[in-house]
Amino acid sequence: MALKKLQELGQQVQQKWSVCKVAIAHRVGTVLVGEPSVIIAVSSAHRRESLEAVHWAIDELKATVPIWKKEFFEDGSTWKENEESRRLLMQPPASATAGAP
Repeated sequence: MALKKLQELGQQVQQKWSVCKVAIAHRVGTVLVGEPSVIIAVSSAHRRESLEAVHWAIDELKATVPIWKKEFFEDGSTWKENEESRRLLMQPPASATAGAP
């Protein structure tokens, strides 16, 4: 499911901005503290489009792509909840607030 969402995210970037190529990948398996876990590469004729697209894509990835993270501590482990995704789920849809005072 996450791979499909990453592919859709890449397609959305190409639809929203005038870019040449998009590549999005997220690591699988153990990722140590401080190591990168995601890469988003966008090429375009002008840097503004690429930078805007990457900024949007990372925010969208964190909010919509179902990636589970398990954090390990000396006294046990816990599944990490994606804060961005939780905030997005708690917001009412735009249509629900249209015309509200």
